[in-house]
Amino acid sequence: MRDLLWFDPNAEADAPDRVLSHPDPVKRARAAMKRDLPRRFWREVTVEPAGEGFRILLDGRPVKTPGKRELWLPTAALAEAVAEEWRAQETHLDPATMPVTRIANSVLDAVTDRRGEVADDAVKYAGSDLLCYRAEGPERLVARQCEGWDPLLDWIEEAHGVRLLVAEGVMHVAQDGDALQALRTRIEGLDPWVLASLHVLTTLTGSFVLALAAIERRLTPDAAWDLAHLDETWNAELWGSDAEAEARLAHRRREFDAATRFAGL
Repeated sequence: MRDLLWFDPNAEADAPDRVLSHPDPVKRARAAMKRDLPRRFWREVTVEPAGEGFRILLDGRPVKTPGKRELWLPTAALAEAVAEEWRAQETHLDPATMPVTRIANSVLDAVTDRRGEVADDAVKYAGSDLLCYRAEGPERLVARQCEGWDPLLDWIEEAHGVRLLVAEGVMHVAQDGDALQALRTRIEGLDPWVLASLHVLTTLTGSFVLALAAIERRLTPDAAWDLAHLDETWNAELWGSDAEAEARLAHRRREFDAATRFAGL
């Protein structure tokens, strides 16, 4: 029986000559990308109980992760979110449009067996947290950073007993080892599903503090995103937006929203 494994989006094209004849290079690239995606081969996507959780079925057959594990979800809500991504695929299977499924795959194939490593990696970001590096000027930007970021540093101290050092400029400032260990202890008990979300949010924002605040519902997703991109917003207000940069931000925002939604489900 054919395994329903997760598609590798980095697989090389096997017949580029079929696409190179297209006169428009942009359309040619898009055609190449679509050609490399596997076609949708299923009609029905269903969710069914499996042990203490739920699994996704395509025409009655279970979906598997890239690591060949059965795609299992701990809650009905999360399973339905994954199922909706599979239902939304039209003619081809495009992993870029399935961020919730990708996080679920990473939990089962990597995070579950390596929780300590994932937690350590997330906490490393606190050692050079975005919120701790402030602009030296102009005054309005400095004030905006203080207004947005200082309350979160106050919160992390009040809620978790950790005071992170703040500096101007980009020179690295070493944080207290006990403070970082306290943050590591805070996330020790997170289950793999929430830990995966925390790690994704940390890498996307460059801030462990922002990610933890989003996970703990201290911030709404919109507020966390805005605070993570305070400097970019400032620059766009001064110099105008760049289409390429905006496209990258839009992609990262979709990943960010998927991670916050994943944690909530």
